[in-house]
Amino acid sequence: MDASSTNICNSPRNTGNRMTSGRAKLSRRVLLTGAAASLTVHFVVRAQTNATSDGKGTAMYLRFVFADEDFTATLEDNPSARDLFSMLPLDLKISDYSTNEKIAYLPRKLTEEGSGRFESEAVGDLCYYAPWGNLALFHGPYRWSRGLIRLGRLDQGAKPLLVRGEHLLRVEIVSQPHLR
Repeated sequence: MDASSTNICNSPRNTGNRMTSGRAKLSRRVLLTGAAASLTVHFVVRAQTNATSDGKGTAMYLRFVFADEDFTATLEDNPSARDLFSMLPLDLKISDYSTNEKIAYLPRKLTEEGSGRFESEAVGDLCYYAPWGNLALFHGPYRWSRGLIRLGRLDQGAKPLLVRGEHLLRVEIVSQPHLR
């Protein structure tokens, strides 16, 4: 090879153009792929949590299935409810406790951040009892006690909870509550 051909091939200008052009194509491709993935994740999460249009947070809905019962609950916007939502789907055992509730033990404890006394206890409340690490679904009147955190409310009332005994329970995310 003569010196002129070596200089042309190895010239910084030619090498720089090729490298810059290759980097620009790669950067655009990576950028577009990243943007598409980001949008896909955003829309999937938004669909699963049914984001509200008023900007006040997201509505989180759960579906409970056990013993031929199928019902939903709407979660409150608090750290414990969001922690439960992040664990789904779950397969648990649900059983009677006392005369007014069903309980199901979670695989791990939920955060207690921001918890405290609440009022207006009602039949159909979905709660978390922190000392024991269990869900408490109330089908009868109850009173707040230390360690009880309200997670949400059953959408169709407490009638499905009247089925007695211990059953397998499936808890999963739904995009909207059952309307009956």
